[in-house]
Order: sequence, then structure tokens, then C-alpha cells
Amino acid sequence: MEGPTPVSALIHAATMVTAGVFLIIRCSPLFEYAPTVLVAVTIIGAGTAFMAATSGLLQNDLKKVIAYSTCSQLGYMIFVCGLSGYTASLFHLSTHAFFKALLFLSAGAVIHAVASEQDLRRFGGLRQLLPYTYAAFFVGSIALMGVPFLSGFYSKDLILEISGGSVTLSSNFAYSLGLISAFFTSFYSFRLLHLAFYGSARAGRLPLTQTHELSPRMATALFVLALGTVFLGIFGRDIFVGPGTDFWNDSVAVNPTLALNQLSGEFLSTLSKQIPLFGVVLATVLVFYTYDRFVLFTAPYAYRASLRLYRFLALK
Repeated sequence: MEGPTPVSALIHAATMVTAGVFLIIRCSPLFEYAPTVLVAVTIIGAGTAFMAATSGLLQNDLKKVIAYSTCSQLGYMIFVCGLSGYTASLFHLSTHAFFKALLFLSAGAVIHAVASEQDLRRFGGLRQLLPYTYAAFFVGSIALMGVPFLSGFYSKDLILEISGGSVTLSSNFAYSLGLISAFFTSFYSFRLLHLAFYGSARAGRLPLTQTHELSPRMATALFVLALGTVFLGIFGRDIFVGPGTDFWNDSVAVNPTLALNQLSGEFLSTLSKQIPLFGVVLATVLVFYTYDRFVLFTAPYAYRASLRLYRFLALK
């Protein structure tokens, strides 16, 4: 995360950060016949998703927010492996690669445009100055949030459906933390958009006078990643996931007694499937009213409690 932004995009999208998930998927025959290990994988993955999501809530470094979101999404990929949803995990790994690379490169474009500034508290009002970068950042952010018809919606909500449809204690634990983490993800994603691109400018005069839009080469890279972010979920869901696909052949093995976990999400009610979407709407409204309309926790006792919570979350 501390390196150059294109390097961060490669690391978080395609290489060593996701290698552990890929290793678990490739070792699925071993994991499937170790049920206790699968329970441990589920619990650790759900805890990781929740912990990293709380860490990203109040970060002020632009790249740190995106980096913590990577850790949180890896938790989703891990815990669905514990529920034998290996294809769903790899599907989310693939869609995540596109919108996370898009977010990191868009962040790099923002940092480059404002004289290497990364503190969100010094941004604001960049939507008018960087319209193309804002559009790319917006697409990547709402895909991460799980807005319908984008790639993150198809892959992340599938993971939540698999965990919600299962009846084991570990799957219920993962489903609960997964829903809370999805809400936190929506909150910090829209918070990042709000602080960077909306409202009035908070940066000094010099960074704003030097602000400039992307070069054609950089814009082309963002456009290609945006296409994958928008369309991979729609066209890839029936290829990657489901008992009827032979895309993986014998590269992924599932114990027949655990194979029903992949179908369990189909039996969830429509209302249960819409809970993550309600979380997106609630988080968006909460960010808007928290940062624009009024300051929360004005009472002295509430202020002290919120200050301790802020320090715990922001100083990680």
C-alpha cells in the first residue's frame, strides 16, 4: 500500500494478496475431508471481513481505505471456502480484481492530480475538476458496495446467500458478520466518495491550481477496467458458478455431503436477499447526514465515548 499506486493495484488485484485464497481453492480436496478445518476457515474469514471493514470506517488516507477494503473482501472469499463455495470464492476474486484495480488506479490519478496529497480531509469538490476520474472512482466504489447489476453485486451477494442459506452455526456466524461488514463497506466507500469529490474544496490553493485530468493512456486503462467492473458479473455468473457448469472440470472438488451448501442460497426469501441493498441505502444516507447535515454525538458523555471509539478505529 505504501508503494506506487500501479504496484498497489497489481498486488491487491492479482498477485500475492489473493494467493492464499487461490491456494485454498486448489487444495479443496484436502479441505473437504477436514470438516473441523472448514469451520475454522469460516470463522477466521468472517472475523477478517468484519475486522478490516471496521478498520476502514474512519481512515483518512485515501489508499488505506481501499487497502482495508481488500482485506475485508478477502475475508468474504475465505469464509465462503469454509462453506464449500469454492467457485463463488473464485468468482468474487475475479470480479474484485477488476473493481479494486480500478479503485487503486483512480486513487493514483487523484493523488497525481493534487500534488501527491493523500489525506481525504484536504480533498473535496474534485468532481468538477476531475470528471473522468470521478466517473471511474464512482463505478469502482458502487461495485464494491454491491449496487445491483455491477460485478460486486453478483459475486458478493452470492457469498452472503450461500452463508445465509446454510443451517450450521458457523455459517450463521459468517452470515451475520458478512451483513454487518457489507454495511460498513458501503459506509466507508461512500464516505470516501463524499470527502474526495463532493462538497466544497478543502485543499490549499496550490494543489487545486495544479489539478489536471488523466492522460489518454491512463484514461484508456481505467476504461478497460470499468468495462470489466460493469459486465464481468453479468456474463460470468453462469460460467463461474453453479452445479450445472463444467467450466472448472475437476480442478475444484466438493464433498457430496457438503455440495448442497452451494444451492442453499436459492431457498432464501426475496426480502433476505435484499438486506445488503437496504444496507447500501442506509449507509449512503447516514454518510450524507453525518458529514453534511449535523454533527453526531454532541452530548458530553456521548462525545467522550465516540472519541474513544474514533481513536480505536482510526489509529489502526
